[in-house]
Amino acid sequence: MKGILADHNVIGQVAYLMQLMQADGWEDFWHALGLVLVRFENVGLAITATDVEIWQRCQTDELVLITDNRNDDSPESLNAAIRQFNTSESLPVFTIADLDKFGASRAYEQRVVAALYDYLLRIDDVRGTGRLFLP
Repeated sequence: MKGILADHNVIGQVAYLMQLMQADGWEDFWHALGLVLVRFENVGLAITATDVEIWQRCQTDELVLITDNRNDDSPESLNAAIRQFNTSESLPVFTIADLDKFGASRAYEQRVVAALYDYLLRIDDVRGTGRLFLP
């Protein structure tokens, strides 16, 4: 895994999550994992990219996607991409389960950080799982 891709509609929340991941005693994990945050424009994706294109870019570039709850209403949806292309080597997509609570509850934010670090530290164990919710 080379980095974290912020979904275009949660850039602010993911940037804040990255700040939390580098503070309050978490910074050693951040540095040990060599994490970087990238945005769509950094990897050549338009904000109009389909979920399939986004998922495939994440797999090709070894990026984990952090998103809110993308829908499953078309053959181009994120869930459809995962169902169609996911293998045992595929990186998971991380979904912040309660985006409203994130930013409103410090305790919830810390649970999100802890859950994400837990997954990232064992990234090879969670490959192929498709989508994982935080927390």
